[in-house]
Parts: sequence; structure tokens; C-alpha cells
Amino acid sequence: MDESQIKLNDYGIRVHDHPGEIPAADWDALLATQDCPSPFMKHAYLLAMHASGSALPRTGWRAQFFSLWLGEQLVAACPLYLKTHSYGEYVFDWAWANAYAQHGLDYYPKALIAVPFTPVPGSRLLADNDAHRDMLLQAVVSWCGQDKVSSLHLLFGSEADMQAANRLGLLQRQTVQFHWQNHGWQDFEAFLSSMTQEKRKKIRQERRKVAQAGVQFRHAMGTDISAADWDFFYQCYERTYLEHGNAPYLTPAFFKDMQQVMPNNWLLFVAELNGRPVACSLIGLHHEAGKPAVAYGRYWGALERVDCLHFEACYYQPLQWCIAHGVQRFEGGAQGEHKMARALLPVSTHSAHWLADPRFAKAVSDFLAREGKGVDNYLEQLDERLPFKKQA
Repeated sequence: MDESQIKLNDYGIRVHDHPGEIPAADWDALLATQDCPSPFMKHAYLLAMHASGSALPRTGWRAQFFSLWLGEQLVAACPLYLKTHSYGEYVFDWAWANAYAQHGLDYYPKALIAVPFTPVPGSRLLADNDAHRDMLLQAVVSWCGQDKVSSLHLLFGSEADMQAANRLGLLQRQTVQFHWQNHGWQDFEAFLSSMTQEKRKKIRQERRKVAQAGVQFRHAMGTDISAADWDFFYQCYERTYLEHGNAPYLTPAFFKDMQQVMPNNWLLFVAELNGRPVACSLIGLHHEAGKPAVAYGRYWGALERVDCLHFEACYYQPLQWCIAHGVQRFEGGAQGEHKMARALLPVSTHSAHWLADPRFAKAVSDFLAREGKGVDNYLEQLDERLPFKKQA
């Protein structure tokens, strides 16, 4: 551990090059009290990223987790990575990196407060109060300045994170995702009846195509997901990446860890044709009061082509399950305006940025002001295309 004892009166900051150096129980206890906790910020999830070889220095992710201690009490912490590229982030800064290169400057390594390969909004700066959250972020910014890191990026942060970033003067950026909210529908048909005739007809047509092709679905959650199911899932997940000419970000060992240490946070849908599995989608789950409260569309893949199978596996089956189980929200992942036709509506997601060079900080600030106006206009345009019936 590179333990940087930045003393702040009775406080101490530690910098860890392995997430296992922070006690899991202390980390998860902080997470449980945040304004927007998610399973992807659990200690076990972040540790699996490291232990499985998915997010390591050789893949461009060097862990430098920060923790703030008051005596022997953990009062704040965050995941931080030094990055040698911008892959696996989903908030794009390639143009910023190119601008640095054109001026003969190094953009990498940069610092990232984020969950690797996981564009799910949620708490990033874990703290037991706002003062400790501010102290943590200030320590990170100071460390970046001392280590000559070009920039710091906090991705998909919660409202509390963004307020802390604003208090410290970080630049803020807005992007768009598409989420579904449960309005208390009794079943999938009641949900469909709330939509316009055009969208309702389209969904029924798409589902009919899959059914007429002979595809049937089954689902399993938690420990009911068998080892064979996990193996099949990875075949599908890997195929999706290879078809796009890339190796998958996550290793088989990562999902083995998920099966063993976080089984209750996963729901798997498997599509079968003539009794054999042909596709699947893996959904993350956040629980409140012992019940699923939020579902996250995470990964999908298919070994055979069936018209509209993607929509059925990734949207209609999960939404039907969410309605049946009273899940409050389904988040469909990064980007994807086509999700609006499936009743996933646009929401703003947020990031915060600090750049060491004041000239580039000014240029990025000007760019973000222009980009922000464009995003606001885009959201206004999307609001005119909502798939639900107009309220009388």
C-alpha cells in the first residue's frame, strides 16, 4: 500500500493500490448510507474487478483507492484509478486527449473516480457526512496536483457527489441515459395500455415475432442461476464483443466471483429455441428492505439470430418481471435513443472534471457550456416524443 498520510488535524488520508486493503465491512457500511447506493459500488464488486484481472495496470486501470480516517474509523472512501486510456468509461473525452497531444502534452495518465466498465449512476464519494465528502475530494484533487496527473474525472456521480464537486469548483458535465419508472401497473398489459397506440402496436408486433419463431424464455435469480447458466452467459457476452472486433472487458473469473460472492444481485433471462439456449440477458439488482427495488440492464448476447430477440431479452422480459415484482426502476444502460419506444425515458446523468492546466481547464469549461446547452435542447426534443398517452 502506498499510504499517503496527508494529515488534516486528527484525520488521515490513505491511498491504496489494492481495494482489499480497505475493510469490506467498513466500506459497505458507508455505501449503505449514501443517497444513491448501487451493487456496483459494493466492496466485493470492485474487488472482483481487481482480483479477476479485469481492471489492473496491464489493462490500463491502476487502483489508487482513497480512504479518509478519523482515528481508526473510516469516514469516507472512493475508488480511484490511474488510466492510460479512455476505454470502458462511457463519458467520452477523446477530443480532450487529442487536444493535449496536439500541444505536445500528456493527457495520460489521468485519474478516474468511477466503477470500471459500468455506466450506472450512483454514489462515488462514500462519506458519513458532507464535510467528510468534501475533505475526501479535496485530498484527491491535491494528490492529483502533487503527482502531476493531468486531470481528474468523477463519472456518473450522485447528487451528493455533484454538490461536493460544485463546492470545490470542478467542472460539471451532463449526459443522457434512458430509464423506466414503475407507475404501479398491475401487469404488462396494463403497462402497454398506458402507451400510445403506435408504440403499443409496435411492441406487440415485436413480441409476436419472437414468439412465432418458437423462442421461449426462462429466468433465474441468485443461487438459482446454475454454473451452466453462467457459462452460457459468458459465451453470449464474449460473442457480443467479438462480433464488434473487440475482446471483452470482463474476464470469466469476474463472473465466477459474482456467482460466488454476489449471487443475489443478479437476474438472468435465457432464451431457448427447440430446447436449447440461444441468447440471454443479465440484469443487476439493487435491494431495499430485502426486496428488489432497482434493476439494471447490463449485458446481453446471442448465439443465433432471431428478429426482435434483442428487444425481448433486454427490455420486454425484464420489464414484465419488474412489474410482477414491484421493482421501482429499470435502467437500460448507456445511450440508446431507441429505448424511448420501449418506455425508457430520458434522464440526465452527471460527471465532474478537474484539469491541472488552467488553459485547458478554460477551454474545457467553454466546451462544456456549449455542450450543456445542446444536451438541454436534446432533452426538450425528446420530451416531445414520449411514448405514453397524453394526460387529459
